[in-house]
Amino acid sequence: MPSMTFVYPDGTERTVEAPVGDSVLEIAHANDIDIEGACEGCMACSTCHVIVDKDWYGKLPTPSEDEEDMLDLAFGLTRTSRLGCQMTIAEGLDGLRVSLPGATRNMMMD
Repeated sequence: MPSMTFVYPDGTERTVEAPVGDSVLEIAHANDIDIEGACEGCMACSTCHVIVDKDWYGKLPTPSEDEEDMLDLAFGLTRTSRLGCQMTIAEGLDGLRVSLPGATRNMMMD
């Protein structure tokens, strides 16, 4: 089974199984990784924002315009930022690395 690594803001890492077809958000929740996902993956918030390792970013499908619009609301946005709910594990993504931002901005609670 493929795996992926989550890098916490303090630099510690956790590698977990990443079933093909599951989203990064689903994988995080299944492994008690602290990603909020306030909208439960329906792309109505940016609380599942992750920063994809630069070596992996080009291997992912291009984000949709809707995802890019939602990312504009994310805290700590970078050039390789993505929403965890919009990245689905495929065979070629074994070893994917993502970093968790230091904070999130939950516009659904405001």
